[in-house]
Amino acid sequence: MGGTTSTHWVTFEGDENENITVVKGIRLSENVIDGMKESSPSGSKPQRYSVAYGASVSDEELKRRVAEERALEQAEKESEDQKRLKQAKELDRERAAANEQLTRAILQERISNEEEGAKAKHLARQLEEKDRVLKKQDAFYKEQLARLEERSSEFYKVTTEQYQKAAEEVEAKFKRLLKFHKIKTSYTQSPPHAPF
Repeated sequence: MGGTTSTHWVTFEGDENENITVVKGIRLSENVIDGMKESSPSGSKPQRYSVAYGASVSDEELKRRVAEERALEQAEKESEDQKRLKQAKELDRERAAANEQLTRAILQERISNEEEGAKAKHLARQLEEKDRVLKKQDAFYKEQLARLEERSSEFYKVTTEQYQKAAEEVEAKFKRLLKFHKIKTSYTQSPPHAPF
């Protein structure tokens, strides 16, 4: 059976202490890491690191890949930051819109309450004015009634006096007429004697 080698790219970098850490890719065993440490001379010749799956990379290519990975990570981070910033701005806009709507609703409620209060005060003033007018009319009508009663009383008194006076005059005339009638009747029944 023939074996096939598969190559996988693994991005890794070395720190100041020549420790090798995996930035992106697969996890390396301690043996591989130790092998990398041993094979890293401090010369200018590009060093190749052999990875467990048969991949090999030069120092320059490794640095380029690390730089690309960092740039990609930075771009992803900036993209995420921009998304978060955009979401935050959208949330801020939504909050501002909600606050504005709430403020408008509160103002409308205040205006409505003030209008209702003003309307109630206006109606109360109108009611007080009507009450004042009714009291004034009541006083006027009571005064007119008292005047009418007084005039009626005076008219009754005058009428009664005039009636009494007229009755007395009629009675006096009647008595005179009765007296005259008695005289006349007595004269017609017994004629006066004439001297002859």
